[in-house]
Amino acid sequence: MKHTELLKILNGGEKKDERLNALCDIKKKIETGEIKKPTPANNINNHIHTIYSFSPYSPAGAVFAAYMSGLATAGIMDHDSLAGAAEFAEAGKILGIATTVGVELRVDMKDTKLNGRRINNTDQDSVAYTAIHGIPPQNIDMVQGWLAPFRKNRNTRNIKMCENITDIMKPYGIRLDFYEHVLPGSQYKNGGTVTERHICYALAELLCEKYPAPGGLLNFFSSDTKINISKKTKQALLENNPGYYLYDVLGLIKAELIGQFYVEAYDECPHVEDYIKTVTAAGAFAAYPYLGDVGESVTGDKRPQKFEDDYIELLFEEITRLGFTAVTYMPVRNTKAQLERVIELCGKHNLFQICGEDINSPRQEFVCEKLKEPMFAHLIDAAWALIEHEKNSAEILLC
Repeated sequence: MKHTELLKILNGGEKKDERLNALCDIKKKIETGEIKKPTPANNINNHIHTIYSFSPYSPAGAVFAAYMSGLATAGIMDHDSLAGAAEFAEAGKILGIATTVGVELRVDMKDTKLNGRRINNTDQDSVAYTAIHGIPPQNIDMVQGWLAPFRKNRNTRNIKMCENITDIMKPYGIRLDFYEHVLPGSQYKNGGTVTERHICYALAELLCEKYPAPGGLLNFFSSDTKINISKKTKQALLENNPGYYLYDVLGLIKAELIGQFYVEAYDECPHVEDYIKTVTAAGAFAAYPYLGDVGESVTGDKRPQKFEDDYIELLFEEITRLGFTAVTYMPVRNTKAQLERVIELCGKHNLFQICGEDINSPRQEFVCEKLKEPMFAHLIDAAWALIEHEKNSAEILLC
């Protein structure tokens, strides 16, 4: 089979075994030279989303893209789901790339000193995004089971948001139905989660059907919805690149329109104490993802907004008190001054530092060039420490 056909199966195949078999065939073509082998490098990324939350990549496809980008390690980080973890790890073994397992979720901070604050969640106060890093293989099913009711509760809110969009878009003849337009584009039936990005993508598809030309779509956004469109986003849409276009529209909707239909999350968010207990039982790292005040969004899906920087010392005191053991951050999203402050506070509170550049769009690069700077050398060591932690935990179980 031609490698172009194998690549389609890699991200478009319905079943895990089908995708992994395609990856095995691709590996053979790499070995024979039919597909050029990437230049080995010590690049890392611990925050890669897959189709089990929202991404153009299957777990096997994500590992292949990471490998071809020159990553030495890759970490899966889906929202509320570990359904892709086994496939991700197996794909890593096929290609000879080290992998690590994590999951991203929102937690309730109302009974903490962060109550009432805009933490690292662009849409809601008193709720924080968190990550669980370095989940040992023997505890993946336990964490996945713990997350199941939160995935279910999330869909109740997703349905309400779709109803809100339908009300907003009624004058333009657009109806968004959760079961018809959103759910089929997810992996919920296979243990995945349905996110706001699924909803935004489904809306983007409907809008692009109604306004097939970029000019018409831009006119709709600027004239009818009266939202702000950055010069960067406008240029991207006018390029009309078929591989990126729907994702660019999604980014605009998520950055500028989501506030009109967003429904606050409660039942799908475990309390932070429950989260810490589960992470401890899983033998993993409870990680707080630092966002920092946003100027121009690197990913195009965040508007300029203030987050933790005005109360950052209180933030670090509180997450340490609650039992967080790590902080994760993305060097391309923040200024040098922001990151120097975060690194200083991590040292003060003895918090493990982890890096991962969020991958959920085809425009995003798997390699973070900033990690080559000396001030971030410890983040590469941290990625290998996560891998070693998972490996050692599995070996202890076997003994």
